[in-house]
Amino acid sequence: MYELKVKKSFSAAHFLRNYRGKCEKMHGHGYTVEVYLQGKRLNHIGYLVDFTEIKESLNRVIEQLDHGCLNELEAFAISNPTAENIARYIYNGLQNLNMEEIKISAVEVWETPEQSAKYLPD
Repeated sequence: MYELKVKKSFSAAHFLRNYRGKCEKMHGHGYTVEVYLQGKRLNHIGYLVDFTEIKESLNRVIEQLDHGCLNELEAFAISNPTAENIARYIYNGLQNLNMEEIKISAVEVWETPEQSAKYLPD
């Protein structure tokens, strides 16, 4: 089994609804996203998948989040834009990748260098 990781950063603001504490106020983070991909076979040139393809897809998803208020996105109209929900949102946004026998095994979102949440699909 092979595993790749692609990393990307973005900045965004958010606030948490129905939360008591300082995070109920709008504030920002410098997020870091790590996307993990797994597969059993390499292609004819020795790649699991081309990093460029993954980075381009990840960039398209991140562009929707970068330098905005996450609460204003339709995806977070009801659910809070927590690191957990952002990780799932990014995972879902990457489902347009056309990869046979390769799966996205996890998406990890870091709010700070010390804390992260990881989405692992079933």
